[in-house]
Amino acid sequence: MKKIISVVATSVIGVMFFSASALAAVKTVTLSVPGMYCAVCPITVKKALQKVPGVAKVDVSLEKKEAVVSYDDSKATVTNMQDATFEAGYPSEIKADKAK
Repeated sequence: MKKIISVVATSVIGVMFFSASALAAVKTVTLSVPGMYCAVCPITVKKALQKVPGVAKVDVSLEKKEAVVSYDDSKATVTNMQDATFEAGYPSEIKADKAK
């Protein structure tokens, strides 16, 4: 009897874990970073964004003065990313946000 209860409990926990993971979505946001002006700026912005938990991919363009970030929306928020760029010395604003 204890073995059956243990198996059922493990199954329920597993379903709950995978259900939460299934609700997470990969999203992409484009941040406008107008304060970038030299070749080192995009490197600094990229490193700051990569440190945010849940960020999967970062592409930064000096020419466009923007950062395109793909992230797990169950782990990261746009506010986390904006805070990271601000703390690195480059305030940013949302330019575009879309789910993949």
